[in-house]
Amino acid sequence: MSTIVKYGCEALRVKAKPVTAVDASVRRLVSDMLATMYAENGVGLAAEQIGRTEAVCVIDVPIEHACGVKMPLVMINPDIIEMEGQQTGQEGCLSFPEIYVNVKRAERIRATYMDVDGNPQTVEAKGLLSRAVQHEHDHLNGVLLVDHMSPVQKVANAGKLKRLKRGVQRGD
Repeated sequence: MSTIVKYGCEALRVKAKPVTAVDASVRRLVSDMLATMYAENGVGLAAEQIGRTEAVCVIDVPIEHACGVKMPLVMINPDIIEMEGQQTGQEGCLSFPEIYVNVKRAERIRATYMDVDGNPQTVEAKGLLSRAVQHEHDHLNGVLLVDHMSPVQKVANAGKLKRLKRGVQRGD
C-alpha cells in the first residue's frame, strides 16, 4: 500500500507518461493502487496520487452506478473520446481530504484504454462513473480539483488548501 500525495506536492501536476507495455511491474502498480484506494475509502485513484507517473487509474463505484461495467475498472492509457451533456455534482478527492465542491462534468463519456492484460477496451459511462473517469483522467493530465473550483469555492476552502500545502512543505 502507498501513501496518498496531498495537494501542494508537485507530483500531482506532472502529466502522466503512457504505458508502453503492460507487464508485471504495471500489474503490481495496479494492485498497490487498488489496495491504497480501498484503504482510503476512495472510488478512484490515479498513479500521480501515489507519486507515480504512469498513465494508470483505478475506479470502483457502487454497482448501482457502474453502468453495467465490471468493477473495479482499471484503465491504462485512458483517453476520453466522446463527451455529452452536463451534470453538476459534489466531488471530493483523496489528495484534498475533507474538501468537497460542486464540479461541472459531462453527463456521458466514452473512453478507450488498455486493460491489465494489455487489451484495448472501450467504456461508455454516465452519472457517477462518468464523473469518476473524468476526475481520474484529469489527474493523469495534471488537472486538480482546485482547478475546477470557482473563485467563491477557492475562498471558502482557502484555509484547508493552505493547511494542505503547509503539511506537504513540512513533510507531514
